[in-house]
Amino acid sequence: MTTSQRTAAAPDPVASDLIGSGVEGGLGDQVSAWWQRVRGGEMGALPAIAGLLFLTVLFGILNPYFLTPVNFANLMNQSAALVVLGMALVFVLLLGEIDLSAGVTGGVAMATFVVLNVKGGVPWPLALATGFAVGLATGALIGFLVARVGIPSFVVTLGLFLGYQGLALLIIGAGGLYPINAPEVIALQNGRLPVWGGWVMLAIMLAVSGATSVWDRRRRTRAGVPNRPVSLVWIKLVVIALVGGAAVAVLNLNRSQSVIPIEGVPIIVPVVLVILWAGTFLLDRTRFGRYVYAIGGNAEAARRAGIKVRLIKWWCFVICSGLAVMAGLFAQARIGSVDGAAGRDIVLSGVAAAVVGGVSLFGGRGRLVHAAIGALVIAMIINGLGLLRLDAGINLLVTGGVLILAATVDAISRLRGGNVRS
Repeated sequence: MTTSQRTAAAPDPVASDLIGSGVEGGLGDQVSAWWQRVRGGEMGALPAIAGLLFLTVLFGILNPYFLTPVNFANLMNQSAALVVLGMALVFVLLLGEIDLSAGVTGGVAMATFVVLNVKGGVPWPLALATGFAVGLATGALIGFLVARVGIPSFVVTLGLFLGYQGLALLIIGAGGLYPINAPEVIALQNGRLPVWGGWVMLAIMLAVSGATSVWDRRRRTRAGVPNRPVSLVWIKLVVIALVGGAAVAVLNLNRSQSVIPIEGVPIIVPVVLVILWAGTFLLDRTRFGRYVYAIGGNAEAARRAGIKVRLIKWWCFVICSGLAVMAGLFAQARIGSVDGAAGRDIVLSGVAAAVVGGVSLFGGRGRLVHAAIGALVIAMIINGLGLLRLDAGINLLVTGGVLILAATVDAISRLRGGNVRS
């Protein structure tokens, strides 16, 4: 058979077949495959990104204060706790589970911390470590009851959501509120990097992203797995440089209305970015992360493949509770005090953030960055509506509507993906 005959008998595969067959495709093939996944319902964070752009334009038109440097910095501080809580919930949502107690777990941990520090005279690092221990123990308890005993996570965490509100009130006591006296903790939400520190942060981000991409490519080469075009790496670095550079430039502007300048990237920004990178590395580049996605896709198949499903679930709830305490720390550091209601209202917004960002409620699909983007959407809605001085009820109505819309998109995308596969 001649070459032309072989070509006629076996036409070139489409982009998705080319990539799926183990043959490295070019940039055009990657874009074509991505578009086919989007058409099949796997949109990821695309709707959330579109929502961010739409809200930026909308609120920028409705209120001239929205796009100012001072409000941009405020938005970074306001969204930090929600971003981290959304990322915490990704670990259990990927399993097809839920943790309704994540917010109040952080509240109880912060109540423990502030009472030990202020009332008990315990040094703040030890008191804070005790608070984190309470959170991790809570996650271990949830993981045991869900993975070992077999109680549905909805029931376990709903019970803790109710019970921990009472526990927080008992820990805080009759005083009702304690100030945070540790300047180092307050600085998390109120401190700023020097102007040059923001550019150093951006340089480190680019270096870490580039090094991680090189490490990924070498690891895939050693495993005999084809790499994606190197042009995608350069595109990612350019996007980080442009978006990050613009953000740093805006945050470095003087946003003070007085003689004393207020400028620089808020300290909370690099802290959240480190958490995002570490969690993403754990889920995307370790065996543990692959097991989490496998269990979320099909727990029984994962068990038959030799994965210790119970242990992985247990660890995911522990990680979720640990990050929930971190989110509680950020929330209370911004306020400067802790009361008995700490963490009571944020958990549902955390679930909304993850779902709005593209994390599936059915398990097996989503990434930490999706939850971070979804949290920015929720925070932007709250921030923008607040600037418009609308009633608080409008905030809840809009947030609830966005969550229902995101859940609907998730369900429809799964249905379309099933139809495409069939």
